Amino acid sequence: MRMRILAAIAVTTLLFTPAAYAAGEKDQDYYRQLELFGDVFERVRADYVKKVGEEKLIESALNGMLTSLDPHSSYLNAKSFRDMQVQTRGEFGGLGIEVTMENGYVKVVSPIDDTPAFRAGLKPGDLIIKLDNEAVQGMSLAEAVEKMRGRVNSDLILSISRGGATPFDVTITRAVIKIQSVRSRVEGDTGYVRITSFSEQTDTGVARAMERIREKLGDKLKGIVLDLRNNPGGLLDQSVKVSDAFLDRGEIVSTRSRRPNDSQRFNSKPGDLAKGLPMVVLINGGSASASEIVAGALQDHHRAIIMGTRSFGKGSVQTIIPIAGHGAVRLTTAHYYTPSGRSIQAKGIDPDIVVEQSRIETVSAPERRSERDLRGALANPNEKTDKTPTKKDGKSAETEKKPQDYQLTRALDLIRGLALFQSRTAK
Repeated sequence: MRMRILAAIAVTTLLFTPAAYAAGEKDQDYYRQLELFGDVFERVRADYVKKVGEEKLIESALNGMLTSLDPHSSYLNAKSFRDMQVQTRGEFGGLGIEVTMENGYVKVVSPIDDTPAFRAGLKPGDLIIKLDNEAVQGMSLAEAVEKMRGRVNSDLILSISRGGATPFDVTITRAVIKIQSVRSRVEGDTGYVRITSFSEQTDTGVARAMERIREKLGDKLKGIVLDLRNNPGGLLDQSVKVSDAFLDRGEIVSTRSRRPNDSQRFNSKPGDLAKGLPMVVLINGGSASASEIVAGALQDHHRAIIMGTRSFGKGSVQTIIPIAGHGAVRLTTAHYYTPSGRSIQAKGIDPDIVVEQSRIETVSAPERRSERDLRGALANPNEKTDKTPTKKDGKSAETEKKPQDYQLTRALDLIRGLALFQSRTAK
C-alpha cells in the first residue's frame, strides 16, 4: 500500500513539475524584461546628452508600447484626457481635423465641417508630413495632435502630401471648434440630415431634425437622405442610437473581444423615425468608425441604399481606461461586426451604388423645333393657355436652382424615383 502511495506521488510530480517549472520560467522572463526596462531607463536618465524629465520618459515609453499595437491605441496624459472628454461633448480647441498614423505620417481621416481645416481645403487621405516645418516622422500621434493644438487665433503651417503630387504648405489659424453634430434642411420634398460626428448629443439632434422636417413637409415628405460623408466617427453608443432611430427590429452591431464573455450585441427597438420612407445614406473615404456602423446596419437590413464611395475601414473599438491620479489609456479592445457578420476592418463599407463626387456643369443644347413651334399646330386639349415665358429647351424661365453637390443630387433623384415607384405599386 505504501509503495502504491509513493508511486502515485512520483507520477503526480512528473505530471505537474514541468508545467510549474514552465510557469516559473515565464514569470522569471517577465521580471527580466521589467529589469531591462529599468536598466535602460536609468541609463537614459543618467547619460543622455540632455537632462530629460522622468515623467516625459515614462509617458514616451507608455506611448511607444501602445502605439506599436495599432494606430488607435495610445496613452493620454492628464491634459490630453481632459481635452478628449471636452471633444466628445462637442467643443474643443484646434484645427477641426480627425487624424490617424500611417507609415510614420499623420493621415487625415476627415476634416470636420465648418472648421479651419475644412475651410483650408484639407481632404480625407491627405498626409501631413511637417508641422511648422518640423518633420512628423518620429513623432507619436499624441505628440502630433498636441502640436496641432494651441492658442486660439495662432497659425500653424502644415506641409501636405496629396496623391503623390508635389507636397504643398497650408497655413491654418487655430480656433475654438464648436461642433454642431447634426444639421438638417428640406430639399424639395426630401428631408436632408447631415451628421458631422457622433458626440453625446447626436441622437437627440437627429430626433429634432426629423421633427423639423416633418413639420415643414408633413405628408409631402418622400424620403430621407442621411449624409455621413467625412464623418470620422465618435461614440459607439451614439452610432447604435442613430441606427436604432431608423430600424424597427434586428441587430445593429456586435463587438467581439479577446475574451468571449466580453463580447456584446446591440439590438434595435420598435420605432422608425422615417416611418418606412425610402432612405439613402451618403458615405465616402472620410466616413469612419461610428459612421460605418450606421451605414453597415442600414445596409444589411435593407433599410437604406448606400451611395457614394467606399468608406475608411476602421472596424475596431477603443475603450478609454482612466488611470487613477494620471491620465488614461486608449486601448483597442474589440472588433465590431455588422448584422450580417461582416468585419469592415481595413476593408470599409462598399456602397450599393458607387457615385464619385463630380463637378456639375450645365451644357447648352442647340435650339430645336418642337410640335408647338410649327405653324398652325393644334393646342393640347387638356392644357389651358400657357403664358409662362419659356427658355429654348421649353423649361420654365424660373427654374429651381440645383444643388452643386453631385452625390447629393443623385441621392435626391433616387429618393424621388423610389417614392414614385412605391406610390405606383401601392395603387
